[in-house]
Amino acid sequence: MTQLLVVETSPRGGQSVSRQMTQRFLAAWRTAHPGGRIVHRDLVDSGLSFVTAPWLQAYFTTPADQSPAMKEALQLSDELVSELLAAEHLVISTPVYNYNIPASLKAWVDHIVRKGVTLGLDGRGLIKGKKATVLMASGGVYTEGSPIRDRDIATQYLRLILGVIGIEDVTVVAGGGAKAVDLHEQTMDEFLAALAPQIQRAASAEITRQS
Repeated sequence: MTQLLVVETSPRGGQSVSRQMTQRFLAAWRTAHPGGRIVHRDLVDSGLSFVTAPWLQAYFTTPADQSPAMKEALQLSDELVSELLAAEHLVISTPVYNYNIPASLKAWVDHIVRKGVTLGLDGRGLIKGKKATVLMASGGVYTEGSPIRDRDIATQYLRLILGVIGIEDVTVVAGGGAKAVDLHEQTMDEFLAALAPQIQRAASAEITRQS
């Protein structure tokens, strides 16, 4: 049974363009993967904390030497890593804030990049044979030919960090110009219709197995 992990970050609920992109993706994915399992991780209400000194102390202590308090400090991180390892396909749905990802998504990244688990002690990624799709909504347009393409930090960062842990099969669906929806220059449906072919392809694509 194919398993999909969906990580969402926007605090805007139904008004969120990235969340609406996710709904379109999920509809297409269910059609392409009947019987597939979807695990949903919403970072808005997950209680996810930033890295703290106790967390780092636990992180740098071998499991055999960890105290109960250390194990508790890593409990949510362990859960997030388990979700990632169990999935064949990862979807990250996110807005762009000031050219980069939201703080909650950066916190998730810090919890799932774990030496000896998702990242080898030699610096090589340990996660192989998985696919990632990034559904990204941004006010600016950063596609080829854009005068602000060099500000596409969010895409560059996510591709980098996914590659670091070993996920090289990454598709980005860039919902640039999403501010048109907030400014009522386009309806949500009109905006999403332009992205529908890309979303459909990403949801239906086969996973590229890596050795």
